Amino acid sequence: MRFRCLSVLLIALSLPILASAQNQPPATDSPEALRQQLDRLQQRLRDWPQINRYKAANAEVPPLGKNENRVVFMGDSITDLWKLAEYFPGKPYINRGISGQTTPQMLIRFRPDVVALKPRAVVILAGTNDIASNTGPMTLEMIEDNYASMADLAKANRIKVIFASVLPIHDYGRTKVSERRSPEQILKLNEWLKNYCKANGHTYLDYFSRVVDEKGMLKAELANDGLHPNAEGYKLMAPLVEAAIRQALRKK
Repeated sequence: MRFRCLSVLLIALSLPILASAQNQPPATDSPEALRQQLDRLQQRLRDWPQINRYKAANAEVPPLGKNENRVVFMGDSITDLWKLAEYFPGKPYINRGISGQTTPQMLIRFRPDVVALKPRAVVILAGTNDIASNTGPMTLEMIEDNYASMADLAKANRIKVIFASVLPIHDYGRTKVSERRSPEQILKLNEWLKNYCKANGHTYLDYFSRVVDEKGMLKAELANDGLHPNAEGYKLMAPLVEAAIRQALRKK
């Protein structure tokens, strides 16, 4: 009984940490299910930013080639689910997205997952899970500070910065995605990103205006769940990021 109460308490306290970009199924209350949930929570709490996710893969990344335009894609599930080798065959692009992550988690792992790989540029697509409070309440100012800190780290290491706009969401499916991800907050964050890039010489990657519909939501045909791009969504995004990478690499 004591173990059961402790398990329930830990689960309740840790829900923000476990929240991901997708809605989580309700936990069962069987003793075995609670033990498994507790084990997962303890593991997650020991590595909150998930630095170990790419530790082995990072160790296998070869030294940067002389004329190699290596690019790291840093982000959450929208990046994590993107099969870069399929959409950018032969390109030295490295995926370092982790589902459910927020900007404070990305900031902590920015050095091992980006800087240490010595890319020419980094594409940062983040913010939607911050708005959804995946790791606790976040103001826009807190998100902006994390963006700026990642940019400072990149700039100090001569890495070109590409900030992607936060994608819109849609409520045309079974769930009302806007209940956790306010379209108004997304618009405000994107406006800040655009102005920040202009003021600091970074590249702003505008996905938003190309994927939004007349109602201000993500076009239904580009995302089955209202949040994550499907194959058609990524197909539309691919040439946009390629253009942004070329633009960023041309900058002095």
